Amino acid sequence: MIEAIGGGVLGTLLGGVFRLAPEFLRWLDRKDERKHELAMFDRQVDLEKTRGDIKLQEIGAQRDAAVDTGVMAAFQTALEQQTEMAKAAGGWAATLSALVRPLLTFWVWTLYSVAFLMLLYVTWEGTKDPAKVAQLVLTADFMTILAAVTNFWFLDRVLKRRGMM
Repeated sequence: MIEAIGGGVLGTLLGGVFRLAPEFLRWLDRKDERKHELAMFDRQVDLEKTRGDIKLQEIGAQRDAAVDTGVMAAFQTALEQQTEMAKAAGGWAATLSALVRPLLTFWVWTLYSVAFLMLLYVTWEGTKDPAKVAQLVLTADFMTILAAVTNFWFLDRVLKRRGMM
């Protein structure tokens, strides 16, 4: 009789364990599913952040393009008004106005050439460090002015050929 009771208890315990085992395995599976869903949600949030940053950059680029277009239109209008005023003032004013940009360009390029020749001379003589001479002579401001004058002439022609000005 004790054996029957012991066997019944053992059978009940084993039956309960085997019946709870699938529930325990499902609980572990759901736990892994929740971890996976959380990881996927984090990746989706990162993706949306990246998309938002890209959209903001696109908006900024469009704004910059609109500003640049406005600046070019204002620049063109100013040049046209200057030309009209010079023509209205008479022949000598139109000639003087037409000579301003070429003379300014010649002057800036001459300054650049003189500065470069000075740099070569000082370097050739060996009296100063070439890097220091270059820093003193060829400053960022001067190179910016040189690039602006050069870009004005070449960019003006390209834009006129394409009908943008």
